[in-house]
Amino acid sequence: VLAAGKSSRMGIPKLSLKYDEENTFIEHIVNEYLRFGCNEIVIVVNEDGIGYFKERKIQFPNKVKVVINEHPDWNRFYSLKIGAKSLSEIHPVFIHNVDNPFVNYDVLNELLNHKSKADYISPEIKGKGGHPILLSDKNINEIRLTQKDQMHFKEFLNQYPKIKVPVDDEKILANINTMKEYTKYFGF
Repeated sequence: VLAAGKSSRMGIPKLSLKYDEENTFIEHIVNEYLRFGCNEIVIVVNEDGIGYFKERKIQFPNKVKVVINEHPDWNRFYSLKIGAKSLSEIHPVFIHNVDNPFVNYDVLNELLNHKSKADYISPEIKGKGGHPILLSDKNINEIRLTQKDQMHFKEFLNQYPKIKVPVDDEKILANINTMKEYTKYFGF
């Protein structure tokens, strides 16, 4: 889960936004991936994120690792790289951005059903690609081994075969960066 951005347009860390009465964005995302059956979850945060977890005494199960991106101003490829390096084993990985807190099991299943057909699998609705994406174990290994720390993520992905999987969920396009966008989805 990529959550190391500065959240400058939002004004507060997006991971701390309320999803519902009981969960923040980050808690909801982690809980849903655990329920889905993921063996390992890595959350990449900046110093503010670590501070938020400590301040609120948020603890995650053993399957969840929190790693710090000490260079949040670098491209998100660096967050992905340190997240990939912290995995206990190399396997296909869902890349989920904290600014899209919606987790749809049908979408995740559809992406998994296509994992042998390409290295990069993206959900699509009405011709637009969304999130989360699924990267192959080959891609994850390449990310771990690359010497580059700063690279545009799309530049990296464009090197690999891609499949867009049609899904029926417009929330794959959500990107909550401002209070206006937050209110659009959550109303509070």
